[in-house]
Amino acid sequence: MITIMLVDDHDIVRRGLAMVLTLEDDFEIVASAQDGASAIALYEQFQPKITLLDLNMEPVDGITVLKTIRSLDPTAKVIVLSSFFDANHVLPAIEAGAKGYLVKTSDASQIIDTIRKVDQGKTAYDQDAMNAMAKGLQDRALLQELTERETDVLKLLAKGYSNQEIADTLYIGIKTVKTHVSNILAKLHVEDRTQAALYAVAHGYIE
Repeated sequence: MITIMLVDDHDIVRRGLAMVLTLEDDFEIVASAQDGASAIALYEQFQPKITLLDLNMEPVDGITVLKTIRSLDPTAKVIVLSSFFDANHVLPAIEAGAKGYLVKTSDASQIIDTIRKVDQGKTAYDQDAMNAMAKGLQDRALLQELTERETDVLKLLAKGYSNQEIADTLYIGIKTVKTHVSNILAKLHVEDRTQAALYAVAHGYIE
């Protein structure tokens, strides 16, 4: 029997999943949590073989739940079921130990198939999630090519600083700032400082 815990802050989602999954003879829903704190407590109590986890919850978000469950049980098999499949959601989930990643638009057969694969010790990621992960890793590699000073300049660019304001803040010459900006554009493969700023914001360079 594959025991399953459902974690989602929308009751209708949990109910819908339960209705579909319990049609499988070897699936059993042993716990259902509407928030992160409950999910952690219920995991400790029931030790389900599979956890279906939403990411966007408050006050304890899905990534925190995933990390906590994996710290309690390094063998835990967690499948993320999210509305989001961008790199900012997919990469942290996979790095935190998610064995599967599905979008909520996945059909029932795909969810069931993913549960079975993960239960067998395999990983199963939606193609959109895989694409997002690849893009995220590529972007991370590009950011790692920046020097420490270029990173400082990029952070200020993302805050809307002009070249003169960047120069004044970092105590460097305006020509040096322009050189750094040119290098940043080239390394990130973007056309102008606005695109560079958007890139920085998208990758968490604004504190």
